[in-house]
Amino acid sequence: MELRQLRYFVALAEELHFGRAAAREHIVQSALSQQIQRLERELGVRLLDRSTHHVQLTPAGAAFLVEARAILNQVSVAAKTARSAAAVTPTLRVGIVDAGYDSMPQIVREVQQRHPELTIHQVEAGTPEQYRQLADGRLDVGVGLAALPPAGVTAELIRLDPLGVLVPEGHRLASLVGGVPVVALAEELLLLGEETETPEFNQLVGEMCRSAGFSPTVYEGTVESTRAAVDLVLQQRCVLCVPSSFRTSNRPGAVWRPLVQPGVYCPWSLLWRTGPSSPHLTAIIESARELAHRLNWLQPTLQPTSTETP
Repeated sequence: MELRQLRYFVALAEELHFGRAAAREHIVQSALSQQIQRLERELGVRLLDRSTHHVQLTPAGAAFLVEARAILNQVSVAAKTARSAAAVTPTLRVGIVDAGYDSMPQIVREVQQRHPELTIHQVEAGTPEQYRQLADGRLDVGVGLAALPPAGVTAELIRLDPLGVLVPEGHRLASLVGGVPVVALAEELLLLGEETETPEFNQLVGEMCRSAGFSPTVYEGTVESTRAAVDLVLQQRCVLCVPSSFRTSNRPGAVWRPLVQPGVYCPWSLLWRTGPSSPHLTAIIESARELAHRLNWLQPTLQPTSTETP
């Protein structure tokens, strides 16, 4: 049984005239008659009583008309629903640790150039919170430090980001253009992030200091934003370890220097729910991989910086 047969039958049942029904369906009368006869053979019942001068529904035909109309109506509803869904702008929600880091913004720009129809919402959240939002579907993809992602979250390394230290202009470490030895941080107060928001970054900094032979002296205060953290640095109350992707160009007076002896890297990973991916999620994953390859994110080099803010 075909949908066109249902349409032809409904038209004939409503017109009760082969010529008018055929014209309504834009087919010849003989083709309409053949399809109705085929439908009756497939059903094994007679739907219409025909004579030279009239067409009349049989009791079986009257009952079948009710169901045929319902089927055609449901098909119409399904088609409208599909078209409406296709018309809705596809949306992705992406997680970023902080608006000051440029990895995800670069990935987003890359995806938007390739898929201008895609709407992307950026959600600022630490890596643990991104895990939770990925798990319950509030996020589609994120980026963070992910040494031990939970079950159900896939983490793919996309960037080894040189770690450095942010200090105010005129600070003793600002003159070390070639890089600041990690051991030099032993004499500084280090500002760390909230443990609940940045546990893996705090662990990275702690292990770096211990590998250089000292335990860091941690600034006792906490802040809820990178802007507030930079304010503390500019007030000369502490220094801040941040990777090279952290941009503070709108905050004059802050100087970033790479850490050396040893050089340390922040391992940024792209995060998404394990399992089948939507086409647009696949697009953002592929864009991240291509960008990482083009910009040598996985083969970085420590380069001296000027006194200009990065």
